[in-house]
Amino acid sequence: MMRVCAGCLEKQRRIDALEEAVGRLKAKLRYQARCATEGVFGSSTPSSKIPVKRNTLPERQARRGGARPGHVGHGRSAASEASADRIETLRVPTQRCPTCQGRLTTRGFCRRTVIEIPPTRPQTILYRLEVKHCPRCRRTVRAHAPAVLPKALYGNELLTQVATQHYVHGVPLGRIEDHLGLGIGSVIGALHRVAQLVAPVEERLLQEYRHAPVKHADETGWRTDDHNGYVWLFATTQISLFRFRQTRSAAVPQAVFGTQRLPGVLLVDRYQAYNQLRCALQYCYAHLLRDVNDLAQECPQSAEVQAFSYALAPLLSEAMGLRSASISRAAFQRQARRVKRRILAIVQHAARHPGIQRLQDIFRVHTRRVYHWATDRNIPAENNLAERDLRPSVIARKVSFGSQSEAGARMRETLMTVLCTLRKRFPQNFARRFKHALDTLAIHPTRDPYGLLFHDRPPP
Repeated sequence: MMRVCAGCLEKQRRIDALEEAVGRLKAKLRYQARCATEGVFGSSTPSSKIPVKRNTLPERQARRGGARPGHVGHGRSAASEASADRIETLRVPTQRCPTCQGRLTTRGFCRRTVIEIPPTRPQTILYRLEVKHCPRCRRTVRAHAPAVLPKALYGNELLTQVATQHYVHGVPLGRIEDHLGLGIGSVIGALHRVAQLVAPVEERLLQEYRHAPVKHADETGWRTDDHNGYVWLFATTQISLFRFRQTRSAAVPQAVFGTQRLPGVLLVDRYQAYNQLRCALQYCYAHLLRDVNDLAQECPQSAEVQAFSYALAPLLSEAMGLRSASISRAAFQRQARRVKRRILAIVQHAARHPGIQRLQDIFRVHTRRVYHWATDRNIPAENNLAERDLRPSVIARKVSFGSQSEAGARMRETLMTVLCTLRKRFPQNFARRFKHALDTLAIHPTRDPYGLLFHDRPPP
C-alpha cells in the first residue's frame, strides 16, 4: 500500500487552487480586453457602443476622402422645356449699362435650371360650403370639403405627411410640431382616428403572413408608459406586422401563428419563444457565425477551438452568400449540398472542448432547423430581413424612449404595419396611396380600406 505524504498532498491542493485562480484571472482579463475593444456585449454590441471602431485605425485615417485623381464625374443635366414643371422669363430690370450707362441691346436668353420646393408650412383654408334645401322632401344638401375626414381639423395630406415622417422615416413628433407649427396633442388625436380607419387591414395582412412561403420574426425592447416591453416584428418581403406588447413570452408569436399547422419556413434567431410554433424553423446562420467567432476569441490558446472556428466559420458565411450568387439553379443545388456535407462532417466530429460541443449540439439536436436553405434557394440562411426592418424601431426607441400609453403603442402598431407594408409593395408612391385611401374613406366610410390601399390605383 502506497503511503501519501500529508505535506505533499496539501501542496498539491494549494497548487490546484492557485492554477484555478490563475485561470479565472486570465478569463477576466480576456473579458476586460474584449470589453475595451468590442463593448460589454462582445460581438453583439451595437456599433454605436463600440469603444474603438475599426474605421478609427491609423491606416484608415490616412486615407484621403473625395474623388480619386482622374475621375471625370457625372455633373448635372439641365432641364428642357418639356421636362420643366414651370418656365419663367426674367428680364434685365434696366435699359442702361450699370457701368457706362450705355444703351443695352437684346441678345436673346440663356437658360438656368433650378430645383426648388415651396415652404412646407400648413395652410389654413376656410371653405364656404354651399347649403341647399329641397322643398319637396325637406332635405338639406351641403357641399363636402375635399380631402378631409368628417369633422376633422387637419387635411388628409397633412396627416399623411405627419404619419409617414414619424412612423416610416423616424422623425420625432416634437420636431414635426416645431417645423409645422401644430399642436402635438391635436395631431396625436387625429392620428388615433386614422389608425382606427385602417385597423381592419391588419387582419388581412396577418392571414397573408401566415401562408407566406418564407417568414421572418424578431423582437427588441420597447418601453410603454414607463414600463419595459417589447416590439415584435413578423415580416416577409411584402409584409411587416408589428406587435407592441409588455411581454416577451411565447404567447405573442403563438397569437400571430395560431393553432393550425402553417406552410412555409420561419427564420428565427434560436429564441425559445418560437420553438413551439406549428411551422418549420430555420435558424439564423449569422447568429451561429457570431457564436463561433466569440468562442474563438474567448479561447485563443486552444488549438482545437481555433481549428473548429477556422473550418466552420467560412462555411457558414458561404451558406449565407450562396443564395445571392449569380449561378444557375443546378449549380446552387450542387454547391449547397457540398457546403451542407462539410458542415455535417465538422459538427459530427468528436470534440473535447465544451464550447465546441455546445455549438455542435445545435446542429445535431436541431437537424430539421438548420438546413432548409440547402433545399430551397428562396429560403435564406440568415434573418437579415427582420434585422433591417426592425432597425428603425430601435432608432425610434433611442430617440423617443418608447410610447407614452398603451393606446399610443397600439396606434403605432397599426400605422407602422400599414405604412411599412405599403412601402414594401409600392416604394415610389406609398404615401400617395395612403392619402387616396383616406380621401375615399372620408366620402365612403364603408369602403374596404385594404382594397383602397393595395388594389385601387390612386389618381396621378
